[in-house]
Amino acid sequence: MTKRQMAYLACTAAVMASGLGAAPSADHRTVHLVRPGESIQKAVDTARPGDTVLISPGTYHESVRITVPDLTVRGSGARRTVIEPGPASADVCAKAGNGICVTGTDSAPLTGVTVRALTVKGFAKQGLWASGTDRLTVRGVTAEDNGQWGIAQERSDRGVFRHNTARGNGDAGLFVANTVSAEEGARDTRGTVISDNRLVDNRIGITVRRLRNLTVDHNEATGNCAAVFVVGDENKPPAGALTVRRNYLHANNRSCPKTPRLPALQGSGIVLTGTENSLVTKNWVVDNVGTSPLSGGIVLFKSFVGAANRGNVIHDNVVLRNGPADLADRDPAGTDNVFRRNTCRVSQPAGRC
Repeated sequence: MTKRQMAYLACTAAVMASGLGAAPSADHRTVHLVRPGESIQKAVDTARPGDTVLISPGTYHESVRITVPDLTVRGSGARRTVIEPGPASADVCAKAGNGICVTGTDSAPLTGVTVRALTVKGFAKQGLWASGTDRLTVRGVTAEDNGQWGIAQERSDRGVFRHNTARGNGDAGLFVANTVSAEEGARDTRGTVISDNRLVDNRIGITVRRLRNLTVDHNEATGNCAAVFVVGDENKPPAGALTVRRNYLHANNRSCPKTPRLPALQGSGIVLTGTENSLVTKNWVVDNVGTSPLSGGIVLFKSFVGAANRGNVIHDNVVLRNGPADLADRDPAGTDNVFRRNTCRVSQPAGRC
């Protein structure tokens, strides 16, 4: 090799080493470590897309608002990293009474945010509240003793909620909806997944309100007034085209007083109201007993604005020791709803088992 060739190769190597023309490295992503006494919000505000905010063990008294895409906010474990209400603040998340807010807009959804491995506890409204997001992941989060919803999402697509615990929240432990601020038809979530969560001692374990195209599977709910609510109304498109499968829903027998939207609740396993073309299959629904109009193992009930259930299929579920019935079709206007191959003893009307 000539000296001229050697000089050329050395020059080329130097250019490549400088990064010119090379793809950016994932190593440029930054981890922002937050220690007790430091501000999580300050670290979030400093972060850039792709970064991680890593929260050390401890209790943090603040609300946190996330508006950075592709950001991961990660605690050191739900039992070790706890976020509780802090001093009064002008921040919109804190003023709303929420613990963590993940916020985008309809026109510019916030994409790819992950929140995991921490506890949000004792907030007046929501433990974690998300609006206008796409591909939000909430994993390994405990939402405990919050005034309304433990973990909640609206106006969002392709959310993933796995391995979370919601305990002792004032309304739903886990709540997903089209919108909470307007009357609209059901939203296609493009495949939201609610899986492997544990819902204990809430008013309702999981509420799915006015949505389409999502899956609720492998969750456990016990000690709630109702385990799973799938809610529709008269708007178009209707709620439905979703799947509820392989959940373990047992002894949801707390008694909760009526609200302006719902009657008193007690002893409900799975309730469908105003829903179409949904699949309820291979769930284990046992020992849910109460005296509410919505009590029973798996219940079809007309929505509270009169919309009927249509074309839902309830099959291959184990539904036992629920009261007043294991399977209850209380929607006289419902059409083409199918019950088959369920293991149960008592149905209303007779003949569904």
